[in-house]
Amino acid sequence: MNEVLTIEQAEYSGGYTLVLLFSNGEKREFDFASLLDKGVCRKLRDIDYFKNFKIDGFSVDWNNEIGFAPEFLYENSAALGNQ
Repeated sequence: MNEVLTIEQAEYSGGYTLVLLFSNGEKREFDFASLLDKGVCRKLRDIDYFKNFKIDGFSVDWNNEIGFAPEFLYENSAALGNQ
């Protein structure tokens, strides 16, 4: 049985990028820049809004308005070197 993938920690790392720690122990970097022209994600262009994310017990969340499935973030992020 596969475990449900969640995000346990996230930290801002510059620009529109977050370093994410997944429940499988992997630390990966996700750049949201390519999503800033899509629908509600336009709100993330405001860098102060972007930096004001929370971990909701499942994934990264912005003001209960914008969230992403952890699987999407995992599949579209870059693995970081030694953790």
